[in-house]
Amino acid sequence: MEATLTSAADMGPEIAPGVAAALKNFKLPESLGFGAVPAPVMFAADWFDGRWGRGRIVPYGPIEILPGARALQYAELVFEGLKAYRVGGEWPNLFRPRENWLRLARSAERLSMPPVPETLFFQAIDSVAASCRDVIPRESGRSLYLRPFLFGTEAGYLLRNSTGFTFMVIANPVEVYSSGAMRVAIERDDVRAAVGGVGAAKTAANYAASLRASSAAVARGMTVALWLDARDQRWIQELSGMNLFAVINGELHTPSLDGAILPGITRDSLLTLGPHLGFTVIERRMAIDELLAQIAGGECSELFACGTAAIVSPIAVLAEGRSDPHRREYVPKRVDVVAAQLREALLAIQERRATDPFGWTRDVARLP
Repeated sequence: MEATLTSAADMGPEIAPGVAAALKNFKLPESLGFGAVPAPVMFAADWFDGRWGRGRIVPYGPIEILPGARALQYAELVFEGLKAYRVGGEWPNLFRPRENWLRLARSAERLSMPPVPETLFFQAIDSVAASCRDVIPRESGRSLYLRPFLFGTEAGYLLRNSTGFTFMVIANPVEVYSSGAMRVAIERDDVRAAVGGVGAAKTAANYAASLRASSAAVARGMTVALWLDARDQRWIQELSGMNLFAVINGELHTPSLDGAILPGITRDSLLTLGPHLGFTVIERRMAIDELLAQIAGGECSELFACGTAAIVSPIAVLAEGRSDPHRREYVPKRVDVVAAQLREALLAIQERRATDPFGWTRDVARLP
């Protein structure tokens, strides 16, 4: 997955005029939301003629892109999401960032895009996080969300890859993505992803396919949609943007990766953290009707979702979707018991308020 950097890219990022002023003039608002407050600087690097150019740190603002660019016309775009924390120490730290680089490389490979070299990826996230260290919130539960993304810039309608690409990292000081217990709607009509498609890649098209059902769920008072497999509409995949866990007879169950489920880094962390806390963790194919029967019968006592943005979010209700005129609802007997334990244990490691037995955290590299 590694690609060779040019000597220009190896030199470290250029710092554009206006960066110092943008950082100095930025004021962190009291209310952050999620993605609503842009950090004052961003990173960009271009790929052309088979080579990566030198990266640059510039003030946050609009970018120029041709209207016919394949990123706009054919969704030739992949992205990642990770956080920088500044709670347990003076200098910010990251959580499992190499896993984000590896997943970005896999996503790029699925779309036949040039992979971002590991050196360039870390140069980008480190330089943005280090530049923004003074605007990273210090309170537990708040962080700097980093959004690396890679997109095709060549204009044209031929169905082939671009010859030019741009890699960028933007950032946002954020609060937890979702607060409170979620109400989840089972989606039995639309399909998010199929095996062999782009469901296992973090692509723009993957998320675009989920928007109609997600918006319909919100319109009826729900939080998000739960997706089923494309072939049989029987097997649970994931929520829009989050992976699902169920507590069944005291064990943690989650759908096994099937080639259409996005392999979440938080999900993978819970697979390791759960046994460390004394839980049995089981990955398996999970039929939706079986899970609903287990909720009704009490074997399934709790549901929760997980992801970088949401960390670990409890689920209060699992409800039938648009096609069910009765709008049947299934309510687990407990909400946010096991989820709260896992969330606090994971967040304490991420924020360096607890020891990290797995070696998951890493300091942000200091600027030269």
